[in-house]
Amino acid sequence: MNKRQLLRATTLAVAALGLAGHATAQDFPPKKAVTLVVGFAAGGAADSAARLIAKKLGEDIGQTVVVDNRGGAGGNIAHQQVANGPVDGSMLLFGSIGPLTIAPHVMKVNYDPFKDLAAVSGGVNFPNVLVVRKGLGVKTLAEFVALAKKKPGSIDFASTGAGSASHLAGELFAQRAGIDMVHIPYKGGAPALQDLLGERIASYFSAPPTALPHIEAGSLIPLATTGLTRPSYMPNVPTVAESGFPGFEALNWYAFVAPGKTPVAVLERWNRAIVKVLADPGVKDALNKHGLTPQPTTRAELTEFMKKEDAKWGAIVRERKITAN
Repeated sequence: MNKRQLLRATTLAVAALGLAGHATAQDFPPKKAVTLVVGFAAGGAADSAARLIAKKLGEDIGQTVVVDNRGGAGGNIAHQQVANGPVDGSMLLFGSIGPLTIAPHVMKVNYDPFKDLAAVSGGVNFPNVLVVRKGLGVKTLAEFVALAKKKPGSIDFASTGAGSASHLAGELFAQRAGIDMVHIPYKGGAPALQDLLGERIASYFSAPPTALPHIEAGSLIPLATTGLTRPSYMPNVPTVAESGFPGFEALNWYAFVAPGKTPVAVLERWNRAIVKVLADPGVKDALNKHGLTPQPTTRAELTEFMKKEDAKWGAIVRERKITAN
């Protein structure tokens, strides 16, 4: 073997060794069932969206996609799990605004959203809706603010955990309205609504999919939504912005991320698969019926979006001196 042949053989051997230790695009779909981790209890907005998307994903890639609900700590437990998860493409996270861009400013977390997790694609977004129990005796946002000012510290509001989107929506509103509210964290939207329906708490900046059936049944009173425009499924509910607080916006969103060391080739294949599902007419219609707007993106677009959200909510956390306690 001459020197040129020896060099070529050595190069091919090194390349083969490199490929042996890393998943590639040819390893997609994964050879085992895929786990889609959701950081909140079953029955909430995240769970509803994840199950709709997971079903179609499984059909498209020819592999089982199992939704794994890991509630607790505002979704941070699930994010930590995936940050330490397998990097062969068999684990994804339906990550949320709270753990990805808020919680790191509020508490100590054992993961870096921009290093230990890798962006795959945007998922869905939606506004929150401020709902109150019937026994509170208010029907408008102005009446709610007036009651809170009359009885400072006596009005509580639920959230899906410290540092979650619903928590920050409540804090931002309290700041803008100049009122003192007590934060009550839960492990997800479903248990928060149970206590609201049971008249054990006063209010909740809820995800529309979980609150809407109770609003339509007359069990809860909607006061305002947190987007800049009224959602089509709540045309008679004003926004916070048009109710005396111009420019107020607190959108909730979920995005697909993976363990940070997942190979780029696999991440790109997952991106294409997820974007295809989110563009499917049947999936879009089903999500819209749940009050959710599909938000497919490239991996780069999701990273840039997360950085902007991180800066926005980090500033609010510092200004409000918000902590996990």
